[in-house]
Formats: sequence, structure tokens, C-alpha cells
Amino acid sequence: MEPSEASGQRDTQALLSTTQEMELRRRDYHVERPLLNQKQLEELGRWSSVTGTHQWRTWLQCSHARARALLLQYLPVLAWLPRYPVRDWLLGDLLSGLSVAIMQLPQGLAYALLAGLPPVFGLYSSFYPVFIYFLFGTSRHISVGTFAVMSVMVGSVTESLAPDEDFLQDLNSTVNETARDAARVQLASALSVLVGLFQVGLGLVHFGFVVTYLSEPLVHGYTTAASVQVFISQLKYVFGLQLSSRSGPLSIIYTLLEVCWKLPQSVVGTMVTALVAGVVLVVVKLLNDKLQQHLPLPIPGELLTLIGATGISYGVGLKHRFGVDVVGDIPAGLIPPVAPNSQLFAKLVGNAFAIAVVGFAIAISLGKIFALRHGYRVDSNQELVALGLSNLIGGVFQCFPVSCSMSRSLVQESTGGNTQVAGAVSSLFILIIIVKLGELFQDLPKAVLAAAIIVNLKGMLMQFTDICSLWKANRMDLLIWLVTFVATILLNLDLGLAAAVAFSLLLVVFRTQLPHYSILGQVPDTDIYRDVAEYSEAREVPGVKVFRSSATVYFANAELYSDTLKQKCGIDVDRLISRKKKLLKKKELKLKRLLKEEKLQRQAGPLEPAAASKGTSVSINANTSIRDIESNNMEGSKAKQVSAGKELEDTAASGQEDAKAPDGSTLKALGLPQPDFHSLVLDLGALSFVDTVCLKSLKNIFRDFREIEVEVYMAACHTPVVTQLEAGHFFDASITKQHLFASVHDAVVFALQHPRSGPVSPVSVTQL
Repeated sequence: MEPSEASGQRDTQALLSTTQEMELRRRDYHVERPLLNQKQLEELGRWSSVTGTHQWRTWLQCSHARARALLLQYLPVLAWLPRYPVRDWLLGDLLSGLSVAIMQLPQGLAYALLAGLPPVFGLYSSFYPVFIYFLFGTSRHISVGTFAVMSVMVGSVTESLAPDEDFLQDLNSTVNETARDAARVQLASALSVLVGLFQVGLGLVHFGFVVTYLSEPLVHGYTTAASVQVFISQLKYVFGLQLSSRSGPLSIIYTLLEVCWKLPQSVVGTMVTALVAGVVLVVVKLLNDKLQQHLPLPIPGELLTLIGATGISYGVGLKHRFGVDVVGDIPAGLIPPVAPNSQLFAKLVGNAFAIAVVGFAIAISLGKIFALRHGYRVDSNQELVALGLSNLIGGVFQCFPVSCSMSRSLVQESTGGNTQVAGAVSSLFILIIIVKLGELFQDLPKAVLAAAIIVNLKGMLMQFTDICSLWKANRMDLLIWLVTFVATILLNLDLGLAAAVAFSLLLVVFRTQLPHYSILGQVPDTDIYRDVAEYSEAREVPGVKVFRSSATVYFANAELYSDTLKQKCGIDVDRLISRKKKLLKKKELKLKRLLKEEKLQRQAGPLEPAAASKGTSVSINANTSIRDIESNNMEGSKAKQVSAGKELEDTAASGQEDAKAPDGSTLKALGLPQPDFHSLVLDLGALSFVDTVCLKSLKNIFRDFREIEVEVYMAACHTPVVTQLEAGHFFDASITKQHLFASVHDAVVFALQHPRSGPVSPVSVTQL
């Protein structure tokens, strides 16, 4: 055996022997330290309040370093682009940008139809916002641009405020598409500017945390419902139907019913075109999934389908021979910037805020996923500013609101993209198409774009599987998912989001209103306290009740906290206090009547023996203090000199028994049942803040339990909570910091050493 192995065995044996020895001495092992209440803890730890810092002072400071920090904060490209490793990252970003652009082209054309706009405006929305985000964004991998959910939200606004019925021509009742499209473009660009203003404003005031109120089940339920709405909205292009424009609650239901009603009017050529394009796209996607490890770049199925469909449509003449609707005129070149119509802002403000929140939520959630995967940080407030500037500047150039696309972001990451240089490359590729190649897609059938949209909905529609996983994991989250989905389907996207957020917040309140309350017991041979209902070995400490809530106590659940506490203690505290007050009031009235009778008898003359005996008996039984007992005993002794009968002897005996009691107002003296514990410990470790209702509730608990001769202690409060208790003037002459302990164990031991009534066995304290 080698020396190292021998020494290792000796160490193992020594460790085992030490462990066995400690196991044998386990019952005798203990740690001694003084009991610490809050006042002693503050003295020992030298606690002092934290001095508040005035943030506005740093905002007003002017220096070269601060100016540079602000510039790098709000223009992040200046921070990372000078350190860009060209050799390592440039090739990957170029390939990634080309791949994203290949996807961006068909999606931009298709999602413009979702927004109710001419397809070329989808190309504009794929260029301007992407380049702006390259300058201001902090995420390296998300692909900003047109997105299905955002497009359908924009479409619901444009179709409701500029419906086809408003542009009917008088002669043949056809729609004036030129005027309609111009009105809708004006609406979409004004909406984009307003969305950008909301996002920039919220970002500058550091309101990025608003996305925390959109939980993952809520976002998944919302995007799933949006994908269903997108699917239904594209059926008119798949079947070649002319449908009436609808908006508001139940609009998607009416649209689906109208599609079913008009199915016999479907255009066969349009259906065949959509079916063939859909099959080709699905096959290409399946090939990409199968050959993912063997292909340097995914096969651009959408681009190839668009090129092939455009060539077939031009060569065969699908529009004239088979009635297939095509994209139409796509003007070449860029259009000059146009100021938005501010008169439309009042009509768009509600929808703009909803679109701003949804777009930011989708972008930041996806950005944080990639940031965690690649080890960098995404600034949520700067993301809000970057996305807002993208929409604000894009709206001036006739773009509609954008966010980031999940499918394009995954392609940008998987094809080697490392920074937003990939986004800049894709935007430049789209610029070339807008300037030179856009007019080549004039004969592209709209049914092909609809098929591309429906096939790309696969990822969001697969979120229906969340129902099974949430059923097993957390049914409250499943309820949020289902309510969000149903509300969004029935109420449309803007009202559905508001209803979902409201329900989610109400559910949070409901959860805090019904927390888990428990009576704690000590785990043997430890100073650990756990729920006696969950831990069979946990034992309640005799004479002490330890109560804990799993949630903070505030105005919504303070009353429930008090009621559950009294219920868990096993006694009807309120009824006991009521009976005690009634008996004391009865004794007080009886004493007043007695004193009045004695006063009248003194005025009338010498007392009769029987009357004196009777008066003495009543006065002694109605006493409420030691002074009254003494005075009544003196009167009883005078009465003994007047009369010596059996009734007087019984009265004197009862007077001696009452004289032994320190106070005639105790539960025992009044003949009321006493609690089986003398101390109550409130474990307040779950308290995160204190409001005025909580303060009043805690004071009432102290008052009520002291009425039934139970002393109350508090334990495990965090320092901010103690500070709030002090600020709320909770501590006074009757409730001091000596009633507040550092731990539950300290409070229990102190309660056993200082019981309010009755002796305590020293063995129980030693065992603790």
C-alpha cells in the first residue's frame, strides 16, 4: 500500500471515530449564548439607521467622466464597437445577418398584410428600426423588426379606425384601396410614434420593471391567443374571400363565423396556391430540422418559395386566369419622412400603451434568455429606450410598431451571430431590396404570404402544451394562462391584455390573503421550529404557542391573520373576553348597589345583625382589589361583634379564600376557563413590510391576549420591519423592544423563564 493511501485510510478512520463520538454525545451537545431581544441585539451589533442618499445630487453633477458615462449608457454602440474583434466575429455576423435578412424579406411583406398595410411598408419596418436598434440596443442576439403579434395588434387598430366601409365608391360599391391604404398608413405611423414616445419616456424614468408584472404564463397565454387571432385573420387570404372589417370584443369569433359562412365562395386557385406553398414550407422546415448539424446555413425555404411563387404567378398569370390576388405595386426607393398627425393621438393612446408594453415584454424576455446563455447583461431600461427610439424614428419614416421576432432571433444566434452587427447587415440587405429589387415581387400571391405566416405560427401554437405542464407544476399559473388566453380571444388584444394583467394582480392579492398558517413545534434536540402538522416529531413547547404565517401581514389579510391565530390557539378569545367583561361589570354594579345600601343603613341607624351579615357577605364577594378586601374584612370583623351565626362564619371563610387571590379580576377568580398556555410567540420572519393596518392588528393581538392572561412576544423580525415598527410608534410603555427577539428559540426560552402565571419546570428550559 502506498503512503498516500495509508494516510487517507487513517484520516477516514479518524473522521469516522469523531463522527461516532459526536453521535454518542449528541444529547449532551449544546451551544450556550445569551438570549437576545431586539434592544440587546441592537446594542451588541451597534445598530444605526442607514443614512439616506440623495440620488438627485448625482444627477446634477457635471464632469467629463459623468458625461462620458451617460454617453456610453444611452449609446452602447460606442462602448462595444471600438473593441469589436473583427477576426473572430465578423464572418459569423455577416453570415448571420444574411440569413436573418433572407427571413426578414418574406416576413416583412407578410406581416404588413397582418397590419392591414401595403407590403412595402413591411420592408420599411424591417430596415429603419433594425438600424436604430443597432445603435442603442444592449442585446447582442435579438432580431428587431416585424413580428406577428405586434402586426395583428396594429391591424386591429387600422381596420377598426379605417374600415373598408368608409372607402366605398358610390358607382360600383368597390373599395377605394388607394385612399384606404393612405389612411391606414397614417394611422400606423402615428401609432408607431406614440408607442415610441411611451417606451422612451418609461425607459428614461427607469420604468423597465413594469415587465415584471407580465409573468411567463401570462405572456405565453397572450402570445398563443394572438397566434390564434393571426391564424384566423389569414383565412381570408387562404380562401380568397372578401370579409367585412371587424374590431372590438368578439370580433375574432364573428370573423371565424363569417369565414365558415362564405366558404362556398372560395377561390379554388387561391386555395391551391396556399396549399402548395404551405406544403413546400413545411417540407423545407422539416429538412432543416433533420439536417441541422450538417448544413452550415439553414435552407432559405421562405425566400425560395417567394421567388418560385412570384415566377410561376408571372409566367402562368395566376391573377388574370385564376383570380388569385397578388401583392401589387411595390414602389422602388425610400420615401421622405412625414410628421405624424397629432390629432390621431387621442384615438390611439390606449392601444399605443398596450402595444408598447407587449412589444417590450417580448423583446426583454427573449433578450434576457440569450444574455444568460452567453454570459452578458441586458439593461431593461436601455432596452426600453432603444425599442422606443426604433418605433419613434421608424414612425416618422412610415413604419408600423415593431418588436423582436423569436424565429429570426434563434436563426441569428444559431448561424454564428455575436453582436448587432448582424442586425446592421440584415438591414442593409433589406435596403438593397427596397431600392432595387422590391418591384420584382409585384406578382407575388398574397396566399403565399398567408401560408408563410401560418407555417411560422407553429412555435407559438405549440405553447398549447403549456397546459399539460402547468397542470402538473402549478395550477395557479395554469389559471393565469387560461384566463389570459380566453380574455384575449374574446375581448381582443388590447382589452384582453388589460384583463389578464388585472386578473394576475388580483390573484397575487388572493394568494397573500390565503397564506399558510401554522403552529410551530420544536424539533427534538435542536433549536429549530417547524409546523407540527407537517413534522410528526415536532413537539409544542408546554405553556408556549408559536404561530407563523407564510406571507406578510398587511391590510388585505390582517383580519384573517388575527382570526386564524385565535382559531389555531384552540380558545375562543373574543368570547372569553366578552364573558370576563360581563362578569366584571356585574360585580361592579353589585358593589355599587351594596355601597349605596350601606350608606342608607348608616343614615337610618345601627345595623341589624342579619343585615350586617348579609352586607358583609356581599361586599367580600364583590371585591375587585386588595384595598377593597381589607376594608371589607374590617367591616366583617365589626359585623362579627354584632352577630355570631352560621351565616357569618361562612361569610368569613369565603372572605379568607378571596383574600388569598392577588386580584379578583383574574379568570380563575371569576370562574372562567384558563388557556393551557401562558405565552404566545409570533414568528414574523415572513414580514417584508408593515402598514398601519398591520400595526393596529398586532397591537390588538397584544391587548386581547393580555386580557386572557397570555403574554405576547415577537421574533425574527428583519431590520427594515423593525424600523417601520418604530416609525409607526408601535413600541410604547406596554410594548417594548424587550418583547421582540432575534429568533423564535430565544423568545420561547425567555417565555419559559418568565411565565406570566404559574411556575416553570427548570428541566424544560434546560432541554431547550
